Amino acid sequence: MNLGLRPVFQLTLRSRPWVLGQRTQIMGIVNVTPDSFSDGGKWATHEAAVAHALRLVHAGADILDIGGESTRPFSDPVPVEEELRRVLPVIESLRSHMDIPISIDTTKAEVAYRAIQAGADIINDVSALRFDPEMGAVAAETGVPLILMHMLGTPKTMQQSPHYEALFSEIIRFLEERIHAAVSAGVDRTQIIVDPGIGFGKTVTHNLRLIRDLDALAVLERPILLGASRKRFIGSILNASTEDREIGTAVANAFGIAAGAHILRVHDVTIQRQAALMADALREAFWSQDANG
Repeated sequence: MNLGLRPVFQLTLRSRPWVLGQRTQIMGIVNVTPDSFSDGGKWATHEAAVAHALRLVHAGADILDIGGESTRPFSDPVPVEEELRRVLPVIESLRSHMDIPISIDTTKAEVAYRAIQAGADIINDVSALRFDPEMGAVAAETGVPLILMHMLGTPKTMQQSPHYEALFSEIIRFLEERIHAAVSAGVDRTQIIVDPGIGFGKTVTHNLRLIRDLDALAVLERPILLGASRKRFIGSILNASTEDREIGTAVANAFGIAAGAHILRVHDVTIQRQAALMADALREAFWSQDANG
């Protein structure tokens, strides 16, 4: 890990500047699904999802990430119509209640487009434009920020003996290629955020190395999103159930912030916001001491 200065990026969100890097942003997860690995079924109804999202905002979320399809290991995709049925009413309700940025977590172009029409502001595509050839065009046409994530294979296959000859080289090369694909589709490069895909085709060791040396992704010159929250590798190390992984998540997030993460995607906003505030304060103290000798 190189505790370097975290670069500051300016993106555009709803025709206004969106600055990433001055402090860590917290993205609260709202899974409107019956089968997500952490909280499947808890927020599957419209009313429960909206109430949960409002609680996350009250706890300090900077962004809400709304998803209607589980991407847990070995999961199957859901039909477009079902995904739309799950997410659109939630996004519409939230937009009528608040002005917080909303991200749509989807790999489907139609879902992304209609979610943006309903009030979403960001596309979070875990396939990095690989699963739907029209997704790049939607991101280009709407001009919203686009999150591109590394995944080895698909959710159905990604955890079947994941292997890399050179972990960082392969992930960086993949993300470079996906950035190029997005730009070729008309996406403004300055609107792209990258995500190393913790838990998406990685072993415990792969995940630990990625978080420890997250600063290696700085060569991409794009903001970095870290999504380690409650992932299986934390449970493997701590022998903890999914709901009992927040301390492990906080430690992973603090390391990620030290290594340059700009956004944390989390389940428990209260705890992880505290971890981020502390990690940001330590980063600032480190550089203040360095500047003062």
